[in-house]
Amino acid sequence: MTTLQTELNEASQCLDIADTLVKKSLRWLKAECTGGKGIANDKLDRHQLASFDLSWCAAEVTGARLAISYAAEVATATAGTQDDASLEQQIALAFCAEALQNIRNRLWARPRNFGLSDAEMATLASERVAHFCQTELDVARLEALGERVMARDGACGAYLLSDDALMMQESFRKLATNVVAPLAESIHREDRIIPAEILEPLTEMGCFGLSIPERFGGIQSNDHEDNMGMIVVTEELSRASLGGAGSLITRPEIVARALLKGGTEAQRQKWLPQIAVAAPLCAVAVTEPDAGSDVAALRLKATKCAGGWRLNGVKTWCTMAGKAGLLLVVARTNPDPSLGHKGLSMFLVEKDSYEGHDWEFKQPDGAEPGGVLTGRAISTIGYRGMHSYEVHFDNVFVPDDNLVGGPEGEGKGFYYTMAGFAGGRIQTAARAIGLMQAAFDRAVSYAKERKTFGKPIGEYQLTLFKIARMAMLLTVSRQFTYAVGRLMDKGEGQMEASMVKLFTCRTAEWLTREAMQIHGGMGYAEEYAVSRYFLDARVLSIFEGAEETLALKVIARSLVESAE
Repeated sequence: MTTLQTELNEASQCLDIADTLVKKSLRWLKAECTGGKGIANDKLDRHQLASFDLSWCAAEVTGARLAISYAAEVATATAGTQDDASLEQQIALAFCAEALQNIRNRLWARPRNFGLSDAEMATLASERVAHFCQTELDVARLEALGERVMARDGACGAYLLSDDALMMQESFRKLATNVVAPLAESIHREDRIIPAEILEPLTEMGCFGLSIPERFGGIQSNDHEDNMGMIVVTEELSRASLGGAGSLITRPEIVARALLKGGTEAQRQKWLPQIAVAAPLCAVAVTEPDAGSDVAALRLKATKCAGGWRLNGVKTWCTMAGKAGLLLVVARTNPDPSLGHKGLSMFLVEKDSYEGHDWEFKQPDGAEPGGVLTGRAISTIGYRGMHSYEVHFDNVFVPDDNLVGGPEGEGKGFYYTMAGFAGGRIQTAARAIGLMQAAFDRAVSYAKERKTFGKPIGEYQLTLFKIARMAMLLTVSRQFTYAVGRLMDKGEGQMEASMVKLFTCRTAEWLTREAMQIHGGMGYAEEYAVSRYFLDARVLSIFEGAEETLALKVIARSLVESAE
């Protein structure tokens, strides 16, 4: 057995120890929270902190195992062309050690709240685990990793993409560099709506049809999904600008997946070819002022009338709702509050496109009187370019043809929404990676150029330690996301999409903060892009499912229900 295999096996076996405790705690939670019809929400809510921490533990174990597989795959692909101690191996081992430390810290602080005994906790403090962690997290090792990354100008691991994905990466990287990046700062500082100079070439390259099958005018295969293409494109566009390009695919992604899941064939034939060419652009109106991530609590009313429905109420955080010509709206078609999410339906609301921060759309009178739709942009500290709106629906008429799924779709809006959001979450992970890569590139460059006390700051131990951790977390985040994308291509990975979204988005907050810190005072200046990256990163853990909601209601619940 080679040194590489030995070290990766040791990492895997140490992870097994942590994983055993996590699974034991999940079984304990299941026993504590099982009611008459499975897991009782009120009981699980009494264990929110444990649920939240276990979601993170599971995410880190999953990420660590994928890092090990990644290092082994790189070794196989490059056999005989590099030293045993590859960069990818160093990153994988360091991440495994850090994950073990994080898991130990969470569980050790309050073992009784996880259903664990002192004897069980002692396994995480064994000499074997301690030796592994102390060896891999030794300052000298991480300093050497930082030096290695700096010597490579920030290159921190093979991508391991297919030829098709590499071709897409190259094409969209050029577009992002040449078209998006020069406009990114003005879009952010002036709070501009995304200009035609960006929208038109992205449309020509098929950006809006990435999740739409070829039979409906998109560029995805008719017989299988290609999440990797969407992930790679999103990553490259987000590297140039999160608000100005990286998030443009999200809304057509959600709408397309919802229609493919629940739309009638006539609705797919009508709307998907139009969405694929951004005519119209899309927006998603789900969140409400008092509901947040609690979709089941939505209250916007849809009342049946002759030939269609009347919508009344308010939606908020409707990104791109001004410029969009089509809103995907989830509304309550059954007023009985006891039905929860079963009383929701999904509608397609057509409107005119507007450039400004405030707009009003008056529907023309037809067989039925028209209603009024008004929007007001919400001022935000970052993520500018698309504008997020509060939208008021005043007796807005929607024809029966625009009820997603037709009559059989009534009451199924929640399920169609979840189908759309699964793609949105994996894409958000890709957005986080692109943003991290941009911040990391700037940090490495600045650390080489900026001198203090007689030498570049990139030669100091603390900076090298920061660079090493940034490279480690960026690489693991990327490979975690790619792995989940491949799972989703096989029709799996729905829970893992939430897990990787949770992990990468929090990681992006830390990494962009460190990139800003490496810049010192200049990092706080608007003239340096790292200040924009830091502000943009903060939204990632909030939208497409706040991290608390994902951890408690999606990840933890799924893990507890499947615990054996």
